[in-house]
This record gives sequence, structure tokens and C-alpha cells, in this order.
Amino acid sequence: MLSLERVARWDLQICLRFNRICRRVSWRLLFRCVSMLGDGMAWYALMAFLLLRERDAAVLPVLHLVVVGLASTVVYKWLKKRTLRPRPYQAHAGIEHFAAPLDHFSFPSGHTLHAVAFTLVTLAYYPALGWLLAPFTLLIALSRVVLGLHYPSDVLVGALLGAAIAALSFGLMA
Repeated sequence: MLSLERVARWDLQICLRFNRICRRVSWRLLFRCVSMLGDGMAWYALMAFLLLRERDAAVLPVLHLVVVGLASTVVYKWLKKRTLRPRPYQAHAGIEHFAAPLDHFSFPSGHTLHAVAFTLVTLAYYPALGWLLAPFTLLIALSRVVLGLHYPSDVLVGALLGAAIAALSFGLMA
């Protein structure tokens, strides 16, 4: 059984290793760009694209995405206020942050939560977008650790919560 101390050591080891990637400017720019797109810009653009391309047929999928986005925001803000976990760069001198955080605390990763939820909902309506959204979501999740903003456990829990919110939303939107 994994103890919290083992998880904390694992989190730190991976953070330290992955954070070194950003010492190279090209990687730093890539992950900053992915992270900025994951702030919401990419998802808003996706919704606008779907509405422009699919018109009336996209109204339900886009409304579904909006509902999932709102639910995801409520869940992650509620958790962050209760866990108050400092970000890796705040807690460990060996970890640099290479992007500005959107809020103060680390747990869970809101970027990952939203990316997984939006991707799963979008793929339910438009599976052909999987080639684009799946790698983008993985890059968002990876960027959070690489940029020194989250621990792997923050990202993992964010992904699980995003998947759960998406799954629950299908029952509500049916």
C-alpha cells in the first residue's frame, strides 16, 4: 500500500526530473504555449469553431461543454480552498516555475481537469477530433508538472475528476 510519504517523494522526484526540461528554451516555449492555450483559449476557440462549422447541430454539444466547464470550475475551486497545497516551486527550492499560476494553490490541476472533461465530452460528439484533442490534453497535463506548477498527483487527480465530471454530465444531459 502506498503511504502519503511515498507519494510525496514520488511527486517530488518526478517534479524535479520533469522541471529540468524547461531549462531548454525551446521546450519552455512549447510548454508555456500549451499551458496558455489550456487556460481556456483553446476550449473557447473549439466551441466557436464548432458553432461556425456545424451551426445548429453544435448547439447541444457546445451547451454541454459550457455546463461541464462550469461544473469543473466549481469543483476545482472548492477543492483548492480546502486543501491549500502549495505549488511545487513554492515548497521546493530545486523546482523553478516557468509560467505564472492562475491561482495560489496546487491541488488539483484545474488545467488538466478541464482538458480531460472537455476532451471527453467533445469526443462523444465528434470522435474524429481525437487525433487533435488527445495529444493536446496530454501536453496540457504534462505542462503543469514541467512548468513547476503542479505535482503529478495534482494532475492525476485533476484527470480523474475531469473524467468523472464528464461521465456524470452525460447522465444529466441525456
